[in-house]
Amino acid sequence: MTGITRFEPEPDTWQSSDETPPTAFTTDDHTERDHVYFATDDEQLLTGVWECAPSILEIDSYPVHEVMTVLAGSVTITDNDADRSATFTAGDTFFIEKGTRLTWEITETLRKYYVIVL
Repeated sequence: MTGITRFEPEPDTWQSSDETPPTAFTTDDHTERDHVYFATDDEQLLTGVWECAPSILEIDSYPVHEVMTVLAGSVTITDNDADRSATFTAGDTFFIEKGTRLTWEITETLRKYYVIVL
């Protein structure tokens, strides 16, 4: 069926991802992988599923607009300008605005669906 894509929480294939620097991981597990389900030709819009082991990242300016739904694991996001945090677990959906200064702490291996707009 053209134009409709079913997202599976466990894709048949994964690609290695390297968005997280090795020094950000907080355990010996440095697993990070991604499966893109759809990308526009100019890659201004991306959808897929991403998984990452526990890690902490300080992000001065979030590089994209992103909607996420947590499938497994846990992430705590701290908006460093507003000095407030929220923890998201399986079933939670949330949005991060491009340019937000934040701390991203994965406390339990995170798997999420995402929609990214550059």
